[in-house]
Amino acid sequence: MHFDFSAEQRGARDSLRALLSRELPPSRLRAEWDGTAPRDPVRWRHLAEMGAVGMLVPEALGGMGLDETDMVLLLAESGRHALPDPLVDTAVVAARLLPEALLGDLARGDLRVAVGLRACGRYVAGADAADLLLLEAPDGSVHAVRRADACVTAQPSLDAVRPLCTVEWEPRAATLLGRGDAGEALDRGAFGTAAQLLGLAERTIEMAAAYARSREQFGRPIGSFQAVKHLLADALLGLEFARPPVYRAALSVARDDPDRSRDVSAAFFAAARAATGAGRAALQIHGAIGYTWPHDLHMWLKRATALAACWGGADLHRNRVAALLLGAHRTAHVSA
Repeated sequence: MHFDFSAEQRGARDSLRALLSRELPPSRLRAEWDGTAPRDPVRWRHLAEMGAVGMLVPEALGGMGLDETDMVLLLAESGRHALPDPLVDTAVVAARLLPEALLGDLARGDLRVAVGLRACGRYVAGADAADLLLLEAPDGSVHAVRRADACVTAQPSLDAVRPLCTVEWEPRAATLLGRGDAGEALDRGAFGTAAQLLGLAERTIEMAAAYARSREQFGRPIGSFQAVKHLLADALLGLEFARPPVYRAALSVARDDPDRSRDVSAAFFAAARAATGAGRAALQIHGAIGYTWPHDLHMWLKRATALAACWGGADLHRNRVAALLLGAHRTAHVSA
């Protein structure tokens, strides 16, 4: 069995890296954070044109007809660039839950989606910029609601380009989705975000390592000091330990594996710990400058903190893994 990514999968990642390096450099990301520039609609269109938005949509409906194992590297790359656009909500969650009549619009980039589940709390991230909202009703059903049919109010958020919003809406028979459920939406969203957290951790470590090579103290680069080396090594170790669970989650989601929820939660917890751990190490290595607004580091730190708290947060997923493992153990023990 082949346990590596194909040349085509790596090529798609490289194409996305080139696109985002060109259209979302740190200066552009900062402008969107500062509010001096609006979110770039052309960037979303280009993401759709290269197939990233409609990767899970069937070819007959205008998509790529691929699965989550093909998409996981692209999701990590979007995290590496701290992409503000709703790639996970739209391309990973909505692409599998929306009716076929809407999938063509999604694949063309004409539909941005935000997802709100009860496990995620009362706020819906990015609802202010979405065309369509996937919302969980009190009975656990999932509804597709046009933003114009809901009352959306943006709230202050740690992540300036991904504001948290309150949403007032009423479930109706016409908005009820016949595909998927809240549990599937949670699994898909947590998987996609775990992949993005890998990319965030990777970029944060790169920023810290670059600073450690250039910053000098006592006539030497601080990266030559053992304490700094240990910080970077521990951060890199956390990242490398998180990769296999995330790749396993991609396979479990793609195959709708019976252990999908367990694998996704394990991946989310590992990736969240890696990204937040890398952030703490980077901040310590940068010292006082890392706390300042003019330095780019804060955008990656805040994004990692925000993503680690979404889709129920790392604690929910850690407890979910424990409950699923203990439940399986009890079942096996009773059967024996």
